[in-house]
Amino acid sequence: MTNKQRTDLIERFIRTHKYADLRTLATRFDSSLSTVRRALDQLEAKGIVRRHHGGASLMETDVIAREYDFSSRDLQFPDEKFAIANLVAKEVHPGMTVILDGGSTSYAVARLLVDKRLQVITNSLPVASLFSDVGSVETIITGGTIYNRLGVALGPMCEEAFAQVHADIAVLGGAGITENGIWNHNALIVAAQRRMIAAAERSVFALDNSKFGRKAINLATAFDPRFTIVTDTQPQPPVVKAIRDARARLVLAHK
Repeated sequence: MTNKQRTDLIERFIRTHKYADLRTLATRFDSSLSTVRRALDQLEAKGIVRRHHGGASLMETDVIAREYDFSSRDLQFPDEKFAIANLVAKEVHPGMTVILDGGSTSYAVARLLVDKRLQVITNSLPVASLFSDVGSVETIITGGTIYNRLGVALGPMCEEAFAQVHADIAVLGGAGITENGIWNHNALIVAAQRRMIAAAERSVFALDNSKFGRKAINLATAFDPRFTIVTDTQPQPPVVKAIRDARARLVLAHK
């Protein structure tokens, strides 16, 4: 296989799946990681993909994300966020029903799930758009009032939709984490997240270290034995103790 043929195949794969990590591409196209990196560099130079730590996403996907406030954080896709998203994605197995909220880290996790056979339930417009052309994923989007700035559907119709479903796992974010639990800014987001948590067998919260010690206007939830908290740095001792006392899991992602 020539370098051009390999690059063309990688381009086709990313156009189909929207995102791919280096190891998946290397395995699929029987190439070294350095060869895949060079191919992605070429595709980025042409404006086809955007490189991230450990992989690349289709530029069109980033255009969709740019419409929403979370995108300025999402498009930076720092090493910490990728490490967290990668670990959360490993909690999701083919055949699962997965709830994904509208946060930027949940969107990063969604990019890593496009190759798995899943049923996804979401109130996030960017997440739904990401999966719209992925044949292996059945996507259910809730009703509700669309908040364009946030890119999510919220309100009573959204909450009722989540009250009517069951999922194996929910993937959620938050604005802050303290010994009291997980905090978020918007009361409507918190109401939707509480319904997501109730609908899922277990919930995984993806929170980078910038959320440590931060409170927002609403306490979304206290810690629970069904929770897994995935972050990139050990939280402060009172938070670690509160998580352990609640018999929740704390998992550290390494860059």
